Amino acid sequence: MEKLIDLHIHSTASDGSLSPEDVVAYAKGKGAAAISLTDHDTVEGLEAALSAGKTQGLEVIPGLEISAQHPGGSMHILGYYIDPSDPNLNQELRRLQKARRERNPKIINKLQSLGFPIDYDQVQAIAKGQIGRPHIAQALLKIKAVSSLEEAFQKYLTRGAPAYEEKFRFSPSESISMIIQAGGIPVLAHPFTLNYPSLRDLKRLVEKLKDDGLKGLEVLYPEHSSDQTRDYFSLVKELNLIYTGGSDFHGDLKNNVDLLSGKGDLKIPYCIVEVLKDLRAKGQSQ
Repeated sequence: MEKLIDLHIHSTASDGSLSPEDVVAYAKGKGAAAISLTDHDTVEGLEAALSAGKTQGLEVIPGLEISAQHPGGSMHILGYYIDPSDPNLNQELRRLQKARRERNPKIINKLQSLGFPIDYDQVQAIAKGQIGRPHIAQALLKIKAVSSLEEAFQKYLTRGAPAYEEKFRFSPSESISMIIQAGGIPVLAHPFTLNYPSLRDLKRLVEKLKDDGLKGLEVLYPEHSSDQTRDYFSLVKELNLIYTGGSDFHGDLKNNVDLLSGKGDLKIPYCIVEVLKDLRAKGQSQ
């Protein structure tokens, strides 16, 4: 039986619906060979996840997902095998968390000005960790202002929508550097969200990011079309990068995406973990 993994998972430490311990238990129950917890801009859930992994007998890779500056699209950098106790990383993550805290009331104020009866306390009650836009989307759904979380984002919370609010982000090179300094391996998450019109444009960016220390691309992802997956595989081969994959599991907050299997057909082989370990052992993440 093929050993399958999931290297893109969120918990209540950021915007998932399962605690780090429950994520590990759920992954174990589904037969995962290894997982990585990659919460947004935080390592708060890693200690619990790593401990649960030891108890459950599941390989847990310490990770995170950093939101980086990118005009016209969304850029996220995944970091694998980071040291969660790295002081510089934690200091910089606190800046990102502060930016999130300052942003949330502004989004809620905009929604109130649009006539929606929600407040910060309502959103705080929904969130179990740091508050993010998915929790605000849940609040909108709860008051029946929208019929789905997707509608909440499309109508009000995505860039260009009436309640969207920008926040501080590090540059791509700074984000990559933070991961490398913490002993991690930086990988560009779900490249399609960059909104580049052509593979040639994406290649130019990835070449620049590789110069900054990027080691790979997340090629296997539920939202990638077969053509995109093919193109990204060709790109990692051409640029001598590694490929990774993950479901971007959020629990109930993405109820059409399941851990390990995505939308039902995602299969990420364990050999990717072996490549990451080899890269780490050779010190190529430094």
